[in-house]
Amino acid sequence: MTATSLQQVRVPSRPSLRIIQHVRAASSSSYAAKPRVASSSSSSSTVAPAPAPHRTRNVTPKPPTSEINGPLDPQAAVLPAATVADVDPALAAEIPTSDSPSSGLATSAFTAALSGGGGGNNGTGADSGGATIDWSSSFHGLSTTPFSPETAAVLMQPLDPLDIEIKPDGIIYLPEIKYRRILNKAFGPGGWGLAPRGELVVGEKVVTREFALVVHGRFIAQARGECQYFSEETIPTAGEGCKSNALLRCCKDLGIASELWDPRFIRDFKRTQCHEVWVEHVVTKKRRQIWTRKDTEPSHPYQAIKTGAGRV
Repeated sequence: MTATSLQQVRVPSRPSLRIIQHVRAASSSSYAAKPRVASSSSSSSTVAPAPAPHRTRNVTPKPPTSEINGPLDPQAAVLPAATVADVDPALAAEIPTSDSPSSGLATSAFTAALSGGGGGNNGTGADSGGATIDWSSSFHGLSTTPFSPETAAVLMQPLDPLDIEIKPDGIIYLPEIKYRRILNKAFGPGGWGLAPRGELVVGEKVVTREFALVVHGRFIAQARGECQYFSEETIPTAGEGCKSNALLRCCKDLGIASELWDPRFIRDFKRTQCHEVWVEHVVTKKRRQIWTRKDTEPSHPYQAIKTGAGRV
């Protein structure tokens, strides 16, 4: 760069102090806060809509609920307790009241109800007042009076050893038909019966049902019978076996065949009347020991194993 060009380049000089003060004064005056004034044109053009006229209806005010039904009661939602008239109107009519002319004398139906139905039964499932008894849930006549000494002697007579049988596993029992014969001898055919206390329950391999033993219109005992089955076709047969099993258990309360639950009697009977023998299964040919009476051969499907010297 030549000297001539260096002379032509001019370095801008710093502004003077007077010019800077003038600029600051102008800027401060231009940014002064000014109050906002609403535009007259916008305020005049915007008009609030007039409110719609209010329509009045002639409605009769309803009185409060407390004036109709009285004061609110927390117990108002609780239903009233059932009365005798709700359950048994006939019995309610028999109950003496202070307004009845014979208020001091209790009627026979009312007395029988208070005594647990001890007024007797006509043998048709109805009590002396004519009310039908639901034997599926009733305990009517339970322990009201004992049987006569003659009936008790028949029920509790000692068992004949010839009537007792033994299972292959060593459990002794009395056949179901023997229980029925004892009941018929004590109460007469038709004087006793088994009333179902529920439906037949069918399990995977067993059926059960509860029965009640009723004698001369009186509840005696109840028990649940059970019986195994092997196919759906045998369920009806198992249901009958379930009834017989319940009869055996109910008869314990009458003292029938009570020896079968006496451990000492069981040991003596098995020692004197029974023995264990080796048998062979006629199908599988498997051998095992089973219990049997001394005067009886093993029953099917077993047969006694015999050797050259005789029975094993």
